[in-house]
Amino acid sequence: MFYVYVLHSDKDEGLYIGYTGNLRKRLTEHNAGAAFATSYRGPWKLIYYEAYREAADAKGRERFLKSGSGRKFLIKQLTHYFRQHPFRAAT
Repeated sequence: MFYVYVLHSDKDEGLYIGYTGNLRKRLTEHNAGAAFATSYRGPWKLIYYEAYREAADAKGRERFLKSGSGRKFLIKQLTHYFRQHPFRAAT
């Protein structure tokens, strides 16, 4: 399986959207500071994920979620979470 996931930073309240073939291992790497893009912004909470059988489908979904329309989808999908846990919009 391939996963598209959304992490929420406890440190700066930012979001990170990624893709992986091993979600548990990747989340551990993010929280251990082993992923360059997120090493200085952790710790991280996994707040959303989707599973796909094909890597190309997961990569396409990741690309969409990183777009303006994708971010709007996530905000709508996770409305209740974001009411209790504010997030910093990307600048």
